[in-house]
Amino acid sequence: MPKASKSDGLSGVDRRAVELDTIASVLPIDRRDELAELLTDQDVETLRHLVNAGMGANTLRALTSDLAYLEAWGLAATGKSLPWPAPEALLLKFVAQHLWDPEKHATDADHGMPADVDEKLRRQGFLKSVGPHAPATVRRRLANWSTLTKWRGLDGAFTSPALKSAIRLAIRAAPRQRLRKSAKAVTGDVLSKLLGTCTTDSLRDLRDRAILMVAFASGGRRRSEIAGLRYEQLTVEPPILVPDGPPLPSLAIHLGRTKTGSGEKDEIVYLTGRPVEALGAWLAAAKIDKGSVFRGIGRWGTVSKRALDPQSVNAILKQRAEMAGLEPGEFSAHGLRSGYLTEAANRGIPLPEAMEQSRHRSVQQASSYYNNVTRRTGRAARML
Repeated sequence: MPKASKSDGLSGVDRRAVELDTIASVLPIDRRDELAELLTDQDVETLRHLVNAGMGANTLRALTSDLAYLEAWGLAATGKSLPWPAPEALLLKFVAQHLWDPEKHATDADHGMPADVDEKLRRQGFLKSVGPHAPATVRRRLANWSTLTKWRGLDGAFTSPALKSAIRLAIRAAPRQRLRKSAKAVTGDVLSKLLGTCTTDSLRDLRDRAILMVAFASGGRRRSEIAGLRYEQLTVEPPILVPDGPPLPSLAIHLGRTKTGSGEKDEIVYLTGRPVEALGAWLAAAKIDKGSVFRGIGRWGTVSKRALDPQSVNAILKQRAEMAGLEPGEFSAHGLRSGYLTEAANRGIPLPEAMEQSRHRSVQQASSYYNNVTRRTGRAARML
């Protein structure tokens, strides 16, 4: 006789909530109940398939977040769940309601996203900012929509000339300045101010100091990589000999799967000197010899067994910026990544050498930081 399923006898929403629990480790599970309401049975089955296929946790979270938004938008805009595959007309509607001209919208209520759709998405927490979406966000959601369609074994109209033309014309009609993920880079001078707020031997100061130094010195690691760092990824290396000074401690970090790496190749970055000492001080004080490296700290100084959330890394940096007398709104965790390359350019470190540590795949993206430094300090900017 077959064993009864844990979800037998439950309603559709409750059953999907139970199914989502089984893949909670790679989903934004704090929104589980909301996802269970929005997603269909087939949506959940698609996500389970992607988990079993070994898709990276961060990629799957992004797919899930975009799928939830698309389902919420579809319900608000059409009154029905998304059809699979989506017809070209629905894709064009999505573009029209997300890329629009604010000036025209002010005089024509039918231009852009209808007020009732806007209100529903805001009430559900899917819309926060005012105005059209960033083109990159629209392209990413369409790309993830296409990916999910293909994973269902279906073909969509995502490469249709009409859709490509609509996106191109919409972006041209409503240009937006491309903003960096962090308004200001966390360069060496800024990092020194942040570290200046971590001067005691308290667990919180030791942890935050280690986070800031490791994230920066390891090439500007992403907040997800810092939050997910595990003790097992660390390897002690032979000390680095330097002239006229004591040997410097050295440590290797095995990155595994990253945003731009598959994890099949063992990508390694190295820490030398002060960052190694800061990390060692935190690990010793927190008595961590396995599992997650950076963890939450309770009200009474209890170190959690669970890893920090990636957003907590961002919050820590902003808190330290405020303590240092800086404007926290001007900085984010990504500023450590852009700051590392900017600082490398300021110090004359060759771009290929810096990229070996930052693990940037795109020379064009990495070189933009070098080009900005050259333009700012070069003769062309000092004509008068």
